[in-house]
Amino acid sequence: MGRTEINIVLLGLGVVGGGVARALQEKAEAYAEQAGLPLVLRRVLVRDPSKPRPISLDDGLMTADPDEALDADADIIVELMGGETPALDYIERSLKSGRHVVTANKEVVSKHWLRLHSAARDAGVEMHYEASVGGGIPIISPLKRDLAANEIIGIRAIINGTTNYILTRMAAEGVDFGDALRQAQELGYAEADPANDIEGQDSVYKLSILASLAFRTFISPDDIYREGITQLHARDFKYAAELGYIIKLLAVAKREQGGVRARVHPALLAKDELLARVDGVLNAVQVEGDLVGKVLFQGPGAGSEATASAVMADVLEAAKAIRSGEPTTPQDRSSGLAAEPISKLVSRYYVRIEVMDRPGVLAVIARSLGDHGVSIASVIQKETDEEGQTAELVIMTHGAREDSMQSSIKQIGGLPEVSEIGSVIRVED
Repeated sequence: MGRTEINIVLLGLGVVGGGVARALQEKAEAYAEQAGLPLVLRRVLVRDPSKPRPISLDDGLMTADPDEALDADADIIVELMGGETPALDYIERSLKSGRHVVTANKEVVSKHWLRLHSAARDAGVEMHYEASVGGGIPIISPLKRDLAANEIIGIRAIINGTTNYILTRMAAEGVDFGDALRQAQELGYAEADPANDIEGQDSVYKLSILASLAFRTFISPDDIYREGITQLHARDFKYAAELGYIIKLLAVAKREQGGVRARVHPALLAKDELLARVDGVLNAVQVEGDLVGKVLFQGPGAGSEATASAVMADVLEAAKAIRSGEPTTPQDRSSGLAAEPISKLVSRYYVRIEVMDRPGVLAVIARSLGDHGVSIASVIQKETDEEGQTAELVIMTHGAREDSMQSSIKQIGGLPEVSEIGSVIRVED
């Protein structure tokens, strides 16, 4: 007897999980037509089945017992719990038992990429994770299929809506970081504990996934240089604008000779760059391929409906593969590219320094930079504190290696003529 339906188990009924359950209810007829069979929700794993929820589910669907959920008759397991534990165990168990998995869990996918893909390959099933990067932006699927004929040269992305909102406010309103963060929290764009966002860790997880797909090699989160936005000041945005730049938290991965260099940090972008115009909570991913050139994917990076959209697209893809009976074992292919350290990066730099306001200071700083092979492109003297007898210098350098620049900054910071090194920001050309 042929298959009459496709059974789904949902792990987690939070903001996104509730959106997925609602979509399965309200769009049941449309999904059945697209998948070729009805999609039936069999179990929903929650912490407390008695808790009041904005969505009404049939009696008996919800359970707090993981075994009851994971051992249910299911073709697709949808994991939307978040966090590394116990989600990793549930995903791996589901794959090994021969069920397709759909997840939005960027931390688990990025950290355990090889382990989970191996489990899926051995079981002849697939793991889908479109919602793990960029919310509703379709980027995982294009990297897997539509851009597969290309050798990917590089990725540049704004993939954290919280930080992008904060930086947009700092640029537009001239407020400092703390005020912009509080505003983001009041509007619900930032968590009560925003550390993962503002320190760049969220972007690192997402870039790990994008880079591993694009360059066909595992780029671990530990391989990615990370720098957050907490040290940025309102004056940096003011000075950057005067120089023709916007400051964004960028996630960048580029193919180098024999390897891939991946990094997350604030960067100066020229105002006419496409990514410089991505404001508020929007996300965007720019991919450059050898055949297609540069393409930009932009849209909402979070939210119940946008993320549920990506999850359901994966569910439908898995359902079609199940119905067709076609082999779904992922290809085991690797480019052999290794992760490259940031120390060899060549970039221009914006440096804001507070110095003693007296003759000869610039010459001393220029000498320190020159000792490490870093040359100055321009210098602007900004604020002067007559009482403290200090002045603020904004220096733009020519291209220099990261390790040389960091050695220069360390040396300059120890000069008696230097009161404080305010900011050092890379320029993304």
